Amino acid sequence: MAYTTINKSTDYFRTKTYTGNGSAGNAQTGVGFQPDFLWIKNRTASQEHWLADAVRGTTKFLESNSTNAESSDGATGLASFDSDGFTVNGSARTNQNSASMVAWNWKAGGTGSSNSDGDITSTVSANTTAGFSIVKWTSNGSDSDGIGHGLGVAPKIIIYKRTDGTGPWYWVYKYVDDTLDYLILNDTNAKSDLTLGTYGFSTSTTFTNLGFGNTHQLIAYCFAEKTGYSKFGSYVGNGNVDGTFVHTGFAPAFVMTKRTDSTSDWLICDNKRPGYNVINKKLFPNQTQAEDSYDSFDFVSNGFKIRSSGTGHNASGGTFIYMAFGQSLVGSNNVPCTAR
Repeated sequence: MAYTTINKSTDYFRTKTYTGNGSAGNAQTGVGFQPDFLWIKNRTASQEHWLADAVRGTTKFLESNSTNAESSDGATGLASFDSDGFTVNGSARTNQNSASMVAWNWKAGGTGSSNSDGDITSTVSANTTAGFSIVKWTSNGSDSDGIGHGLGVAPKIIIYKRTDGTGPWYWVYKYVDDTLDYLILNDTNAKSDLTLGTYGFSTSTTFTNLGFGNTHQLIAYCFAEKTGYSKFGSYVGNGNVDGTFVHTGFAPAFVMTKRTDSTSDWLICDNKRPGYNVINKKLFPNQTQAEDSYDSFDFVSNGFKIRSSGTGHNASGGTFIYMAFGQSLVGSNNVPCTAR
C-alpha cells in the first residue's frame, strides 16, 4: 500500500460551499487554511467563473470561460484571503444575494518570491509537499527560454494564461500518448500537439515559455502528482451507465475531466455538491451557465466510477483526461481512507 507525507488532504485542497448575501465583507470560514488559489462559481445563475491568486493579489481576477485579460474588482469581488478561508464583497460572481456558491481552494506558498532558476526571472508561490505552484513572469518572446516553477520535480500539468491582454487558457500535459499536448480551458476543442523539438516542456526546476510574445504578462498554475493526494491521467469511455472505473489511490474530493479526441465541455464535480453518491452536480469551466444536474460519478475510497453514458465524459472509445484531488488517503499516520 502506498503512503504519502501528506497526513490530511484537506490541509492543501478543499471545496467550500456557501450562500451569497450581496453585501461587502461576507467571510467564509472552515476551509482549514489560507488559500493561495481561489476559484469561485455562482451555482444558481449564469455568471463567469472567477479565479484569483495570492501572487496577483486580491483585486485581480481571471475568468476560466473567457479569453479576457485580467480585471480589477477590489470593491465587489474578493476582499481578502483569510487564515481559515476568504472574504467576498458584493459581486454577483462571488456573492450574489441568496445564490448558492462554490469555491475551490488550493494552498501554495503565500504571495511568492523571486525565482531565477530559468532564463526569465519569475515570481513563484510554491508548495512542494502538495505539488502546486503559482508562477508569474514577463515573456521575452523566446519559445525555448525556461521559467522557474519552484516545485523541485517536473510538473505534470501546467495551465497558462496571458493576463495583460486577451488570450486563451493553455492546458499543457504529456500523459496520454507520450507527446506534448494542449487543450484550451475556455473552449471545447479537442487536443492539439506541441512540437517537442521546438518547445520542450518541463524539468524539475523550469518549464518553457511556449511562444508567448515579448513583454506579455503571464500566470501559470503548475501541478505535480503526489501519491495519495493528487492524480492526473486519462481513461477511455465505454458509453455505458456502468462506466469506466478510474483508480486514483484515494477518495476524490474534486474531479475535472475533458474529452481529448473530440469536442466537449470541461466538467467539474466535487464531494460537496451534493455530498453523496451519485455525484450529479456539475459545473463547466468553459461556460458561464449555472449548475447542471445529471448523474456523472460515484466517488469511492480509491477512485471514481462513471455512472452516465453521456458523451461529454463517457463516449464509447473516447479518450478523456482527468485531474483529481483527494479528500482522504493513507498517510504517514497509517490511517486508511474510507468509502463514502
